[in-house]
Amino acid sequence: MPFQLSPGVSVVEKDFTSIVPAVATSGGAFAGTFQWGPIEDPVTITSENELVTRFGKPNDTQTVFTSFFTAANYLSYSNNLLVVRANASGYKNAVSTTSGGVTSLTIADGGSGYTSAPTLTISAPDDPSGTQATATATTDGDAIDAVTITEAGSGYTSAPTVTVTGGGGADGDITAAITETGVLIKNQLAYTDNYAGGAGAFGEWAAKWAGALGNSLKVSMADSQTYTGWAYEAEFDSAPGTSTHVNAAGGSNDELHIIVIDEDGYISGTAGTILEKFAFVSKASDAKKADGANNYYRDVINASSRYIWWMDHTTSVATTTGGAGTGVAWGLTSADNDFKDMSAVVTQSLTGGADDFATSDGNLQTSFSIFDNSETYDISLIMLGKASSTVATHVINNVAETRLDAIAFVSPEDNSTGDVITDATSTPTTAINTYRDALPSSSYAVVDSGYKYQYDRYNDKYRYVPLNGDVAGLCARTDYSADPWFSPAGYNRGQVKNVVKLAFTPNKTARDALYKNGVNPVVTFPGQGTVLFGDKTALAKPSAFDRINVRRLFIVLEKAISVAAKYQLFEFNDSFTRAQFKNLVEPFLRDVQGRRGITDFAVVCDDTNNTAEVIDRNEFACDIFIKPNRSINFINLTFVAARSGVSFEEIGG
Repeated sequence: MPFQLSPGVSVVEKDFTSIVPAVATSGGAFAGTFQWGPIEDPVTITSENELVTRFGKPNDTQTVFTSFFTAANYLSYSNNLLVVRANASGYKNAVSTTSGGVTSLTIADGGSGYTSAPTLTISAPDDPSGTQATATATTDGDAIDAVTITEAGSGYTSAPTVTVTGGGGADGDITAAITETGVLIKNQLAYTDNYAGGAGAFGEWAAKWAGALGNSLKVSMADSQTYTGWAYEAEFDSAPGTSTHVNAAGGSNDELHIIVIDEDGYISGTAGTILEKFAFVSKASDAKKADGANNYYRDVINASSRYIWWMDHTTSVATTTGGAGTGVAWGLTSADNDFKDMSAVVTQSLTGGADDFATSDGNLQTSFSIFDNSETYDISLIMLGKASSTVATHVINNVAETRLDAIAFVSPEDNSTGDVITDATSTPTTAINTYRDALPSSSYAVVDSGYKYQYDRYNDKYRYVPLNGDVAGLCARTDYSADPWFSPAGYNRGQVKNVVKLAFTPNKTARDALYKNGVNPVVTFPGQGTVLFGDKTALAKPSAFDRINVRRLFIVLEKAISVAAKYQLFEFNDSFTRAQFKNLVEPFLRDVQGRRGITDFAVVCDDTNNTAEVIDRNEFACDIFIKPNRSINFINLTFVAARSGVSFEEIGG
C-alpha cells in the first residue's frame, strides 16, 4: 500500500476473483472460390442467406459450387464461420468506363532479324508512365507476331504506340489496340490516382468486388438541377438541395441522390431490383450529418455500399451553379462556396467485370495462410473444401500446427486427376488411402472418406460436395449439445445432413482399410441415416491424440489456461503467485472432470519445478497432468448359453 506522510485513510481495492475463462471452440474458417465478395479479406458469416448476400450464389463451376456448399453445409450445424474469397488469375471489377490499359497486342511484322528477345516500350500522350515488356519471337524465330502484356499502363483514350528496340534486329513502331475491359481492385479503396492513367482512367464507378456479377450493376445520380423528371425521383422523399452543414459555411447546392440498380438481375434474381439508395449525400469533402457522421458522397459510398466503389467525380457538370455564378468543383470544402450543378442525370451501367474461377493451389495457400495468426483470428475448425493434397499439407503444416489451437478437416480427391472418388472408381479405397498417404501425420488434421451428393436449390441440380464442411460442422454441433471433448462420431452426434447419397459408400472391409490409415468413414445405414463412423485424427503414431475428442480436449484446456496464465506475466515468481495460479487452474479442471472430459488430473506449481535457476531466468513453471477420457470405438458382447440346472456363478456370471 502507499506510504502516507500525514494522518489519513487510504483505500486499496484488490481483485481475487480471477478465473480460467471459457474459450470459443466452434469458430469455423474456410477459404475458397466465390462469385462475389472481398478478395483475401476474412468476413464473418452467420447463415447461408448471409453467405449468398456477401459471396454470391453457386454456379456450375466446380470450384465455386464446392466452395459454396462446403461453407453452407458447415453453417447448417453452426452459425460462426470466417470466410475468405481466394484470388484468381482472371478476376476483374466491372467499371463505368472500359477503355483502360492494354493487355494483348497483335503485331504485324514487328521488325525482323532478332537474335534475342527485344524490348517493347508502350507509350501514349495520355499515359505518362509508359510501360516496358519483353517480347518473344513466335513464328520463324526472327520476327514478332503476337505479344501478351499484363496491365500495360492505363488511362488510354486512344491507341498507344509500341516501340520495338534491341534484340539485334530492326527497330520499329506499331500501333496497339486498346483491349482492357476492367480493373482488379481487390480490397483497397479504388481512388484512381493509384493508377498510371490518373483520374478518370476507369470512369466514375467500379463494382465493389471483382467478378462478372458486377456487370449487372447500374448507378444513377441526380442533384437539385436534374432531380425533376429523373427516372428514380419517386424513390426519394424530396429533391436534394443544400445541406445544413454547407449552408452554415456559406455554400450551396451540395446534395446528391445516388441509387444502385441490379440492372440484369444477376445479383438479386430480378432485373431492375433496387439494391441501395444514398439520399442527401454531399459534394463537399468536409460535409457532416446532423449526428457528426461523414456525409461526403465519395466516403459514404466507399464505406457503406456493398456493391460499388467511387472512382472519380462525374464530368457531367455545368460551369454554373443554380443558374448563376461559377460553381466550384466537387470535393472541395463547404467554405469553398457554391458547388457546380450536374448538366444532366448520370446513369451508368458497369461493364468489364470478369472471373475465370481459376483459383490455383498457390492462391488457396495464400488465402488459408491468413488464418495462421491465432492472435487475430479466434478459430478452431478449418475446413478445406475441395483441395489437393498439396493445399491440405500446407494448411496442416503451416496453419493448424502453427496455431496449435485449430484442426484442419480434409476430404480426399483423386491425386492424379483431382476428380471425386466415387463407387465407380476402380479402387476407391486405394485412391483414398493414396491421398491420405500424401498428407503429414498430425493430430491437428481429420480426414474423412470423400464426398456426398446433395441438391443445389439455387440451380435445381445435384452436386458432389466434399464432406469436410459437415465433419467440421459435427464438431461444432457437439460443442453445443455436449462439450468439445465428446466424440462427434456415431449415431448420437454424427448424423450428416443434406445427403442424397454418398459418392463412395465404404463397406466393412473398406472401413477397416481406411480406419487403420486414419481415414474416418462416412457411411449410410438404411433407416438410420448417414453417419460419421470414426473419430480418428491423422496422427499415425499410436497415442491418445489420435482421437478427435482428446485433441479437442487439450485444445480447450491449453487455450483457456494460457489465457489465464498471461495475467501472471510480470508478477513475482513467489509462493503467493504460484498458489494463486494453482487455485485458478484446479477448479477449472474439476469442472471439466465433472463434465466427463477427464478422469483425473494433478497441478504442480511450487518450488519443485520453480527452482532458483528457473526464477533467475525470469520464468514461471506449472506442470499440469491430465488423464483424458476415451471414446468407445469397439464393443465386445459375449453371450453364454447355460443349462437349466447350472448356476451362473459356476460359469463366471
